[in-house]
Formats: sequence, C-alpha cells, structure tokens
Amino acid sequence: MTTIKEITQYMEQLAPLSLQENYDNAGLIVGNPHEPVKGILCTLDCTEAVVAEAEAQGCNLIIAHHPIVFKGLKKLNGKNYVERVVIEAIKNDIAIYASHTNLDHVRGGVNDKIAAMLGLEKVKILSPKKNILKKLVTFVPIEHAQAVLMALHEAGAGQIGDYKNCSFRTEGIGTFRPTAQANPFIGTLNQDEEVREFRIEVILQDYQEPQILAALKKAHPYEEVAYYLSILENEIAQVGAGAIGRLGEEMDEIAFLNYLKEAMSLQIIRHTPLLGKKIKTIAVCGGAGSFLLQDAIRQGADVFVTADYKYHEFFDAENKIIICDIGHYESEVYTKELIISYLSEKFSNFAILKSQVNTNPVSYF
Repeated sequence: MTTIKEITQYMEQLAPLSLQENYDNAGLIVGNPHEPVKGILCTLDCTEAVVAEAEAQGCNLIIAHHPIVFKGLKKLNGKNYVERVVIEAIKNDIAIYASHTNLDHVRGGVNDKIAAMLGLEKVKILSPKKNILKKLVTFVPIEHAQAVLMALHEAGAGQIGDYKNCSFRTEGIGTFRPTAQANPFIGTLNQDEEVREFRIEVILQDYQEPQILAALKKAHPYEEVAYYLSILENEIAQVGAGAIGRLGEEMDEIAFLNYLKEAMSLQIIRHTPLLGKKIKTIAVCGGAGSFLLQDAIRQGADVFVTADYKYHEFFDAENKIIICDIGHYESEVYTKELIISYLSEKFSNFAILKSQVNTNPVSYF
C-alpha cells in the first residue's frame, strides 16, 4: 500500500519544502504520514465543501495549493472556517497537504503551467533565486574517484541548468597520520602517509545536502571523509519567482487580451492603459505578483499577467508595460491539473481526482 508519506515525498521531489518562503506553511498540515492512501483529491483551496467532497469520493488525502493553516492556531473550537476545516478533516481521517510557494518557485510548477496555458515558448524563470546553491569539495583516492562521483551524481549533485553530472577535479597529494585509535583504509598507524588524490567539486541545492552527504560517506573509502561546503552567490536558473516567455507570433493588444481571456477562461481582466504596441514577450506570476513588476520590465516583457494588484500599484507600469490582473483564483486554479498530471506519472493504484468545488471567494456581477 502506498502511504501518505510516499506521496508527499514524491511531491517534494518536484517542489522541495526548503524552497517555500519563510512566511509560508507548506507540507503535511493534517494527518498521519504513515496511513495508506485510499484516494487523493486535488484542489486550489481546502474548504469545508472540499473536505465533504473528499469524504464523499473516498479520498483520505487532500492536496491543496494554498495551506489551510497559514497562521498559528491557538484553539480548535470551530469559530472560523480554518478551524472547522481542520476539525472535519481530523474527524474523517482525511489528511491535508499543501504545496504553495515551493511549487511557485520551480520549473514545472505554477508559473510554467500558466505559461503553457498561454502557449509561451522559450520559457524561463523571471526572477531566479540566490543563495540556495552550495559547492561541495571532497578528496578521494584516484582509483576510487569515479565510484564516489557516480554516487554523488545519483544523489542529485552536479546539476547546472539543463546539464547533469557536472563536476571538476584536480590531482594532488593528500597527507595524514592515522592515530592509534584509527582504523585506516590506507596507511599505517602512527606513520605519516601520502596518497595521490583527486579534489572533486560539485554543485548542489541546499535542500539536497543531507542525501548527498550521506551518499558521499557511504561511497567514500576513508574512515574519516574530508569535505567542506560553501554557499554560492550564483543565481539558479531552475528556481525562482515568476516566468517569462514569448508568443509564437506577435499580436495586437486587443487580440492578446481576447486570447488571454479565452486561454485562462476569464470573466474579466483588470489592466493598465494600452500602449499601441505589438505583444510578443509575456511575464507571468500566479497569485500576487506585483513584487516582480520591475523584473518584467527589465527583461523586456510587453505584458505582465498576474493578480491581486492594488489601485496605486497600477501606476507603477508607467507606460512601459501592460499589467493584466486576472484574479488570484483564476491565475492558479489550473494548479489542480498540474498536480494530478505529476502524481499520475507515478501512482496508478488509487484515484487521483480534481475537486469540482469552486473555492473562489470572489464573485462577479
């Protein structure tokens, strides 16, 4: 039987929890990770109606984009919808898992889904993250270097953009003296030793550190493995906020607005004044994305598709770009299909369903 933990671990291969913003609360919010999965219901928001739907469909795991518990709960007495959802989930043995800003920040995540809905090409991260890359340096006897490198690569080290198994090595002489308490792989107790070694360097993301160090220590022949880690300032092109890409063919502004409305099934678009230009390059950000406006302008976007713009923030376009606020729910509702598609690639022994509940708290008259 597949457990909830196996599902969440697979979700975190796509969107590691370490990539969520520090204010976020992604992960398993309600439920026992060791329970077997009977069925999964995928939703944008977890509401009382969604919990009822999960129970009716025989699903004991809800995977949502937005965490139902965002701020700390001090009481559970049903005074608001958050507490009622948690109570109902616990009463019905339904687990709730959220993949939120961590899913926003990865390739194949929320913003790539929006880009795909709009048919964008040459898509890349709009604002790559910094300070999440590390460099691992270790020293290995030459004859064991290839085996250690293979173990590091299998654990995920050495991924740079679209290139895998990247490394650098230089040859040198390692020196050491095993003490009386040592059990050396090479050398004699209390005698200085010299060994021809490779200095091996690989790049990793910070969330990969535990598994990669475990692989290093398992594959390395030495009793004491010499290594060090350093944090890099480099941006990582595969992780960050928003996305930017190009239409297959440029459009007039009105034609693009109609295209956007149809592609995303929108009732309304709030936008800044049109500029009388052709539309080709599109920046996107699911949910509240105003913090990315200057990135979109710097990278030459003609339009920025996002949500939750405040009145005065629209002025920040300054006739350099068209801001299209399509609504928070509307920008992220297709995350349900994204999660279903991802999980269905691996799991087929239980139902993975899309919630039919419209959780949008905003109505249009």
